[in-house]
Amino acid sequence: MSGGVDSSAAAALLLKSGYDVIGITLKLWPQDCVSRAEDKCCGPQAVMDARSVSHKLGIPYYLVDEAAEFQKQVINYFAEEYRAGRTPNPCVMCNERLKFGNLINRARQLGADYVATGHFARVEKDEVTGRHLLKRGRDPRKDQSYFLFSLKQDQLARVIFPLGEMTKSDTREIAREEHLKTAEKEESMEICFVPDKDYGKFLQQAKLVEKHKGEIVDTTGRVLGHHDGIEFYTIGQRKGLGLSSPKPLYVIELDPKANRVIVGDESLLDRAEFTVDRCNWIPFENPPASIEVTAKIRYNHPGTPATITPGANGSATVKLHIPQRAITPGQACVFYQDDLVVGGGWIARSPQP
Repeated sequence: MSGGVDSSAAAALLLKSGYDVIGITLKLWPQDCVSRAEDKCCGPQAVMDARSVSHKLGIPYYLVDEAAEFQKQVINYFAEEYRAGRTPNPCVMCNERLKFGNLINRARQLGADYVATGHFARVEKDEVTGRHLLKRGRDPRKDQSYFLFSLKQDQLARVIFPLGEMTKSDTREIAREEHLKTAEKEESMEICFVPDKDYGKFLQQAKLVEKHKGEIVDTTGRVLGHHDGIEFYTIGQRKGLGLSSPKPLYVIELDPKANRVIVGDESLLDRAEFTVDRCNWIPFENPPASIEVTAKIRYNHPGTPATITPGANGSATVKLHIPQRAITPGQACVFYQDDLVVGGGWIARSPQP
């Protein structure tokens, strides 16, 4: 329970369905949440709201300290990816390692058979293959299946998403009917530990990154300017380059070995083919030689037709039928067939143009 309306409504729905329910909030952030994110899922107000909802529903409530694991599994990963010239997705990692990793083990210790959350997604069992399938939430505006693509079969088997068939307005109505204090609470779309969206400032304040001067170059290697660290840039970025040019320049590549930011014309951002690694396949253990899918190259991407060719060691080649802008190393690329999540992987570094 994050202290928001979705997890509150999920708990209420489970009770109505006859489940024995306990509420758990993961305390993830060890530092001063009051100044960093008072109303986020690590903050004291969120904990108070989750506790209040649990009391109103008449269910036991636990606050579980996972700060050390969050630092190790999410924060450190977040910084390492930026240092490597990639743009991370900490929400996917948090889901895989903590919410549906450590929390499942905690649930077992408390005698619980399943872990339920307020995610807008669905899990169904294929009675023919016996595999658990992940599907989009019914509300296309709130679907969160993208962030869950890396869940394995043993995790999906122990997950319940009570809101999978509902819309956001449905969840608020449920909370209102139960007179829960979170019914009108605003939702946050930010990374929970970077509430002001300034991830560069966060990395410096947390002493995970130090400024280190490097060159900004064009595709021929000509030096155009200097930067304070590749960690503060991402593919497709235009603002904040500090360059004078007759036409707009965009970040098209980051070179961590040479500590260089490579910039170029907007047209160089379009790519039709790239590689993903650490693939997770959901409907099958071993994927077919070729798969036709709709690929989402980032969460807010609408998806585009693609052909996936699985390779060795969990890799796959993605060929987009229509080139897309700013294919970003470190981001998740998730594959769909209609509502079914076929799988996904992490975008690897593209060859420099």
